[in-house]
Amino acid sequence: MLQLFLSLQMTLSLHKPLFIAWNIFHFFRYVVILLVKYFCSACDLAEYEIYGECCPMCSPGTRVYGHCTMYTSTSCVPCDGFTFTDKPNGLSDCIPCTMCDQGLGLKTVKECTASSDAVCGALEGNYCTDPYEGGCRAAKKHTTCKPGHFIKHPGTLSSDTVCDSCPENSYSNGSSEFCKKHTNCETKGLPTVKPGDSVSDSKCGEKNSGHLIAVIIGPIIAAVLTTATVAIFIF
Repeated sequence: MLQLFLSLQMTLSLHKPLFIAWNIFHFFRYVVILLVKYFCSACDLAEYEIYGECCPMCSPGTRVYGHCTMYTSTSCVPCDGFTFTDKPNGLSDCIPCTMCDQGLGLKTVKECTASSDAVCGALEGNYCTDPYEGGCRAAKKHTTCKPGHFIKHPGTLSSDTVCDSCPENSYSNGSSEFCKKHTNCETKGLPTVKPGDSVSDSKCGEKNSGHLIAVIIGPIIAAVLTTATVAIFIF
């Protein structure tokens, strides 16, 4: 075979154009082989490549303890501590579990296991500001409505509180879902000491005893005077 190859090389060398074409063909063939080897892995989906070899992956909840060899398969060990792997892998170390930080307004909704990460959610009184599929990375406290406003839409785990101004002739301290109407002192027979505003109710004065006496005695006096006038007229 070697003699045939050398004989072919010698023949091509006598025909310079053919010799050049032959060398160009082999150059591009070599480049293609390198590109395929670099970009295309020969390992299948259940394997990982290490040192040019394809090793079986470890299952979720475990990691690689020892890479495979010509004679042995991959050796795997369970994830321990606060770590996990949730997919088949060729990792030498498990992934650290997510910490649900109360300082970021979070609580743990689902505990971390060897095969799944922890899931965080918003603490009560907070709403999520950085959601992801099934969980939350950061949250904020619900907005507190100011006096003179009412809670139009209460806050939820996914949305902030919506506040609105009280309408005319009503007031609120900001903690209610509605505004209260101002007290009408006149309908109670009381004087208005201070008109109500958006943050406080009207202030009514006390009943005037002199006015009450006048209201009671006035008709009596009028009746007496009327009777006396009639009597004088008759006599």
